[in-house]
Amino acid sequence: MSDSTGRITGVGGIFFKSKDPKKLEAWYRDVLGLRIEDWGGAIFRSDAPTVVVWNAFPDTTDHMAPSTREFMVNFAVDDLDALLAKLAAKGVTVLKRDDSDPYGKFAWILDPDGTKIEFWQASKS
Repeated sequence: MSDSTGRITGVGGIFFKSKDPKKLEAWYRDVLGLRIEDWGGAIFRSDAPTVVVWNAFPDTTDHMAPSTREFMVNFAVDDLDALLAKLAAKGVTVLKRDDSDPYGKFAWILDPDGTKIEFWQASKS
């Protein structure tokens, strides 16, 4: 058996519970612009090379605050300023923005279930 087989090649999905999945699907469609499929989820396709970060935090972290959920979703974006302008027009409150990180620009919001959403525009390096 080769070391190049039987290995993880990426993240195949993000799955979580919601008290009102239909309402949450509508919010992600109407506010964030995700194309929700008939079966209730969204598929992300990209021609550009992408990376997905897997990172476990200690259970004492405040990194997900003010959310009390055990996870946070990070979406890569092409233009953080344009996205935040669209969100502001829809009445979404930005919790914080950070343009000083060497990895790029970041901003955070909460979805209707209280899940912290992180937007990331990669630095051009």
